Amino acid sequence: MLVLTSPNLRGDDVAELQARLGRLGFDCGRVDGIFGPQTARALTDFQSNCGLRSDGVFGSVTMRSLQRVSTYTGTGPGVAALREQERLLTAPGSVASLRVVVGQFGGLSIVSRALSRELRNAGAHVMSLDEPDASTQAQAANHFAADVYVGLEGAATESTVVHYYRVPTFESVGGRTLAAYLGKTLRDVDGLDVAEPCGMRLPVLRETRMPAVLCVLAPVRTAVDRAPAITDALLTAIQRWTTSPTLTD
Repeated sequence: MLVLTSPNLRGDDVAELQARLGRLGFDCGRVDGIFGPQTARALTDFQSNCGLRSDGVFGSVTMRSLQRVSTYTGTGPGVAALREQERLLTAPGSVASLRVVVGQFGGLSIVSRALSRELRNAGAHVMSLDEPDASTQAQAANHFAADVYVGLEGAATESTVVHYYRVPTFESVGGRTLAAYLGKTLRDVDGLDVAEPCGMRLPVLRETRMPAVLCVLAPVRTAVDRAPAITDALLTAIQRWTTSPTLTD
């Protein structure tokens, strides 16, 4: 049984509920797997439309009704995905006036500072975050009303990988596209072995409301030594993304 609680319930079952409601036109916001107030309102609206008790509780009766109605909806993208695509199409077409949050999780301040400086020089409005807690960074990015979030994290592994938000029932189109651009430009940096972009449900990706990526740069020593080249690669990818945020080359 799913219901609005404090702290909010989280999980793939919540994400599945959000996706199904979204395909029916009941807006839960982003499919983030968090049963918050917007999900509760969408569920209550669904119950009201189905003639059920509008208590905001997803129990067995509501589940059966949702399963029955969902058989007529197909597998469309749902409200959340369509809204993200609409925002991307109306987003700034260049870095100038773009609202960007650059966050780092330790060890890569030299890269985050350089990227923030270059973005500001290009006309972007930039918030720099150096906070170890991912949820705190996500909340700050949401409050800033950012167009995009770029996170940086060093790792002791051998391969660099760019993560974007993805769960079985939803993926961020803008995040996936930016991750693809970043993967391509970072492969041009000597000393980096760059893996394919990977969809994940990491907290900073799940809780941000805008397209978001987390660049895990490895080995961290190489990332620090190649900071200028990495900064150029990150800036180039963001510039490409602003002109084509929903399609990859």
